[in-house]
Amino acid sequence: MARKRRITKYITIEQMDFLKYLEKEEIQVFSVEDTKTFAFQGEITNELLENLTKKDFLTRIERGKYCRANFRDENVIGTFLAKESAVAYWSALNLHGLTEQFPNKIFIQTTQLKKEVEFAGTTYQFVKIQPNKRTGVIVNGYGNYKYPITDIEKTIIDCFDLPQYSGGFAELIRAFYNAKLNAQKLIDYCNAVNNIAVIKRLGFLAELFEKKHLSRFVKFACSKVNRSYNLFDTFGENTGEPNNDWYLRMNLSKETILGIVRNQY
Repeated sequence: MARKRRITKYITIEQMDFLKYLEKEEIQVFSVEDTKTFAFQGEITNELLENLTKKDFLTRIERGKYCRANFRDENVIGTFLAKESAVAYWSALNLHGLTEQFPNKIFIQTTQLKKEVEFAGTTYQFVKIQPNKRTGVIVNGYGNYKYPITDIEKTIIDCFDLPQYSGGFAELIRAFYNAKLNAQKLIDYCNAVNNIAVIKRLGFLAELFEKKHLSRFVKFACSKVNRSYNLFDTFGENTGEPNNDWYLRMNLSKETILGIVRNQY
């Protein structure tokens, strides 16, 4: 029979020592598995963690994962919850200053399958990708507030790849128009994601917006064009004139697209 855990009325010396250790090492989030590597002199048990949680010194995020009671950095917590993860999609668009719209949840890209998590009033949605698509990840923040995030080019490509997590197609067009993009990164990430329809849409937009510095990317995109027509706007109706250069069905006209970036729509 498992021993019943004892909840102490007052904080013990061992509990205080563990809090001091977390403070000294500047540890804000950790898992039970992480504690096996801690250079803490005492024994870190479930009873110790439960006591500190009951006394509101720690907060349990989910089973086996904790944070300091007042730590609420959503991006750090979100990427801590899943392995090989990064803030991505709509959340990354916002953090990169490419949209003023705030998502109502934090989007986390990860190579593992994980259900949505709600913690401290925030919803974390995890989007699983294949390991070969995990590229273009950088680190934002500093110290305890560092977290992985997809860079601008990868964020744009990911959003065009899975626009349901992007906050709307018009926002994506504006983001592409306003972003300072590196042609080689676009090529590398497009090869990793390997979505021909996305490459065609981005190539068309780079050409339409006359982004001269992306000429190498446009040439790359042209080389990937196949003879299968794709809707320009994934969520739009199956209507519109065919663009025979990019093999796109233009369910958004060039005039409408240009109006979007001029804030007319």
